[in-house]
Amino acid sequence: DAEDPDDGKVGCTVNGKEVRVPKGSTVMQACEAAGVDVPRFCYHPKLSIAGNCRMCLVDIAGAPKAVASCAWPLMPGAEIMTDTPRVKKAREGVMEFLLLNHPLDCPICDQGGECDLQDQAMHFGSDRGRFVGNKRAVVDKNLGPLVKTVMTRCIHCTRCVRFAEEVAGVEDLGVTGRGNASEIGTYVEKLMESELSGNVIDLCPVGALTSKPYAFTARQWELKATESIDVSDALGCNIRVDSRGTEVMRILPRNNEQVNEDWISDKARFQYDGLQRQRINAPMVKTSSSSSSSASLEAATWEEALDAVKKGLQGVEGREMKAIAGKLADVESMVALKDLMNRLGCENLSFDGSGDSGDDLCADARSSYVFNSAIAGIDQADAILLIGSNPRAEAPVLNARVRKATYEGVPVGLIGERVDLTFPVEHLGEDAGAIADLAKGKSGAAFFQTLKGAERPMVIVGPGVLRRKDRDLVMKSIHDLVEAAGVVAGDWNGYNVLHESAARVGAMDVGFVPSAPNGPEKDFAPEAKFVYLLNSDDFKAEDIPEGAFVVYQGHHGDLGANRADVVLPGAAFTEKPGTYVNSEGRAQQTRRAVPPVGEARDDWKVVRALSEVLGKKLPYDTIQGVRARMADVAPHLGQVGEVEQALWLNGEYYAASSAKEKKRQAKSARSSEPLKTSVDNFYMTDAISRASLSMAKATQSKANLGKQ
Repeated sequence: DAEDPDDGKVGCTVNGKEVRVPKGSTVMQACEAAGVDVPRFCYHPKLSIAGNCRMCLVDIAGAPKAVASCAWPLMPGAEIMTDTPRVKKAREGVMEFLLLNHPLDCPICDQGGECDLQDQAMHFGSDRGRFVGNKRAVVDKNLGPLVKTVMTRCIHCTRCVRFAEEVAGVEDLGVTGRGNASEIGTYVEKLMESELSGNVIDLCPVGALTSKPYAFTARQWELKATESIDVSDALGCNIRVDSRGTEVMRILPRNNEQVNEDWISDKARFQYDGLQRQRINAPMVKTSSSSSSSASLEAATWEEALDAVKKGLQGVEGREMKAIAGKLADVESMVALKDLMNRLGCENLSFDGSGDSGDDLCADARSSYVFNSAIAGIDQADAILLIGSNPRAEAPVLNARVRKATYEGVPVGLIGERVDLTFPVEHLGEDAGAIADLAKGKSGAAFFQTLKGAERPMVIVGPGVLRRKDRDLVMKSIHDLVEAAGVVAGDWNGYNVLHESAARVGAMDVGFVPSAPNGPEKDFAPEAKFVYLLNSDDFKAEDIPEGAFVVYQGHHGDLGANRADVVLPGAAFTEKPGTYVNSEGRAQQTRRAVPPVGEARDDWKVVRALSEVLGKKLPYDTIQGVRARMADVAPHLGQVGEVEQALWLNGEYYAASSAKEKKRQAKSARSSEPLKTSVDNFYMTDAISRASLSMAKATQSKANLGKQ
């Protein structure tokens, strides 16, 4: 039967081959299921159907003429033919029209070698055109410092227009004019205001939209592709690093439906030029033993630098030491450093920018600090509440996913600072008091009932909440709301924490936190005399006491290296194999795309070498040994690419800490400050993006836009 009501599929034949596809499929999807490649320019599986280019024409038995397969709904029993003379002639005709006004720019076009128009002209086009005369020309548009335009090459597929409107949520691009005068542009000259604007480069099937920083630097066939993971935010987007020799030339997205789909943020795509600037390429030691302003860092050998660290540790007790891990630290190096500091008797470990709360998050209950629903769970949610979060700045790709949910009618509420998230939200209050009011029905009663009545409600707590002085009080209010609304029920856990940095969840998973963050001994702990900064460039001034001996291990000359007595060069994420855990707890690994700069080494190797110099030799010599140790500490880190559901222990955790809560309430009151994101400037959040010229230009453009 062409249609079987039981399995929800429709049968048809493609070039004589029988296939069954889900009901509601298009003719093009049936062809793909049969393994037949249909050429297309305007169709994209993540965008709405436009039917502009007419390149996907196929024959259907009984149809008077060839039909556009991308927009034609599949009927049961349809006979589809993709290689008839009429189809071939139609494709040649469409290609001839497309090339009618297309410039002969291939030798100087950045799309050359990976251009859909080139490929399809070769496969489906004619060997000559019948049109002679002048080609039309179009003025180039200025979309900002990241996307380069050569609009004469545009074939009007409208992929960029649909992406901007449907995915990015900014209606900056559109079609103006009619007929031969049609143009894609911004109508009035303005910059593209999206944090996802670089994705139009991948979508553009020709060379009309290309990367401005990458322009005229390399050809596709010169590059070596390496599959890796992005570390610019806590989403862990899958990327492809294209390199030539020792230099990263560009970064492109890889499809992963569970994490980033087909998109990456502009920071992930364009910050790579920061990997060439302000790099630390050799060990350095302060020439003077004093930390006076006259002392300066001088290049040294590895032996001299490690000996200097050993001297700096002389006479220092374990309780007078401190280690701080930064936003870009991989799990391997954090495990190695934790093991070394523990062997030295130090348990004072913390993470960059722990905030004003005075102590780090507790890592006892994993469900209290991960994105429990998983990122793909946003697609299943039927009510979403954002608390103190601006996902547009913290994780733009996740923001696009929430926007996609609003297309299905999912209501979104926001407690915190009013921000433009590119989709409609119901604002329920700005400060922490609004959380308790919502739970008690004093305000936003309608939204609370929606959240309570939803089958899969979702609460997303932003990183700004975790940095507040009154964090524990606010988190208690959030958990009261979660329990009152039934956000966690059965096999659905709708409580989610969104972090801002790639290393945060990994640090929590391996216990890179103070051993007793709220114990009575904390107030009597001596001031640190030795501080070890592992890729830490966002610490607070009070984290490092005056006169302390500071060791900085990292890859950029940023704040940490500026404060250090000894600098140990490490490798950036493109230069080493490393494990990073994203917000949902998914362990993913970067791969080495280019060699480390100068004398830099993988971070875990530096810690391993230091342990031997200090006489506290760590028991692993290979990365496999370090990863075995990681799996001992946290078994889920051995399951790369998988998410292990965290056991919901938040209720028990907060019940056990209620006594502590009452004591803290006596000391501090809940702040009336608005709940807001901790990301001030999306384009510059870590050492790599701060060193990037492209990100500096983007920051300047955004500032100029605000002045207009």
